[in-house]
Amino acid sequence: MELEKHLDISTELIVLRGDLVLRNVERFEKALKAWIDKSREREAIIDMEPVESIDSSGVALLDELIERAKAKGLKLRIINASESIRESMRLFSSLDFAPKKAVKRPSIFERLGESAYNAARELGHLTYLVADSFFFSVANLFSRKGTRKGEYTAQCILIGMNAFPIVALISFLIGFILALQSAAQLRQFGASLYVADLVAISMTREMGPIMTAIIFAGRSGSAIAAELATMVITEETDALKAMGLNPVRYNLVPKIHAITTMMPLLTILSMILGILGALLIGVVYLNIGFKPFLAQTINALILKDILTGLVKSIVFAWLIVLTAAAYGLRVRGGAADVGRATTASVVTSIFLVILADSLLGLLFYFSAKSPI
Repeated sequence: MELEKHLDISTELIVLRGDLVLRNVERFEKALKAWIDKSREREAIIDMEPVESIDSSGVALLDELIERAKAKGLKLRIINASESIRESMRLFSSLDFAPKKAVKRPSIFERLGESAYNAARELGHLTYLVADSFFFSVANLFSRKGTRKGEYTAQCILIGMNAFPIVALISFLIGFILALQSAAQLRQFGASLYVADLVAISMTREMGPIMTAIIFAGRSGSAIAAELATMVITEETDALKAMGLNPVRYNLVPKIHAITTMMPLLTILSMILGILGALLIGVVYLNIGFKPFLAQTINALILKDILTGLVKSIVFAWLIVLTAAAYGLRVRGGAADVGRATTASVVTSIFLVILADSLLGLLFYFSAKSPI
C-alpha cells in the first residue's frame, strides 16, 4: 500500500517517513489512531528523524494523537525531530514541546562578580552623566549654544509654577495638622504659644524642603524621566547626536537650571504657608492673638533655620533631576520600559531625598554650637 512508504509501525516505536503536511495528514491520521486504539503498551515513541518538513496541520495531528493516547493511559513521546521541526511544533502546538535541559546554576562567585561588574558599569555611566550635567550647566551660564531659546523659561513654568497649587495646599495642611496635634499636648502645660516655635522650626528645617521635594519627585521628576526615556526609545537622542548636539546639554541642562531656581522659591512658599496653617489653628482653636503668634514665630527663627531649608532644597533638586535623567537616558526596550523607568525614577528619588535629608540633618545638627 502507498501508506507503507510513509509509516513504519511496531508495537512500541512509530517511525514516520515523508512530510507531515496537509496532503499526507489524512493518511497518517487513520493509521496512527487505529494503532493507538489497539495498543496495549504503557509507552509509545514517535520517531521523527525521517520527517523533513511539517506544517500546522501536521502539528495539530500530533497534538490530537498525544491527547488521544493520554486519555487511554498511553504515554506518547516524540524523538529525533530536527531543529526546524521542533521550532514548528513549538510555534503551532498548544502543548509544550520545549526540550527540558538541565540549567546549571552559576556559583556564588559568578553571581557576585556579575553584580559587581554591572554595578561598576552603571556607576561609570552615572559618573559621566553627572560630570556632563555640571559642566554644561556652568557653561550655559555664559553661552546658550546648544540649547533652545526660551527653554529655561518654559521649564520654570512647567516644573515650578504649575506645581505651586499642590505644593501650597499640602504645605498649608501640613502646618495646620502639626499645629493641631501639638496643641493638644502643649495646652495641658499652658504652653500653647510654643506651637508657633514648633511649627516654624519644623517647617523651615524639615517639612518645607522635604514635602516640596517629594511633590517634585512625583510630579516633575517622573515627567523628566518619561520625556527622556521616550526620546531614547524613539531615537530622538540619536538624531540630536547626528545633528552635532549634545543630548545632555540640549535636554537636561535647562531642566537643571529651572529646578535649581524653582525648588528654593517653592520651598520658601511652603515654609510660609505651613506657618499660616499653624497660625489659623493658633488664632481659631488656641485663642492666641495674631500679633503674639507672629512675634513668637519671628523670635523662634534664626537665619540658619531658613538657610538650612534652602540648602536642602537645592540638594534635593539636583538629586531628583539627575536620578530622573539617569533612568530616562539608560532605558532600553519599548513603551513598557518607559513606564518602568519612570516608576523606578520616582521611587529612587524619594529614597535619595529622605536619605540626603537624614545626612544633612545630622550634619547641620552636629555643626551647630548649641543644638536646638
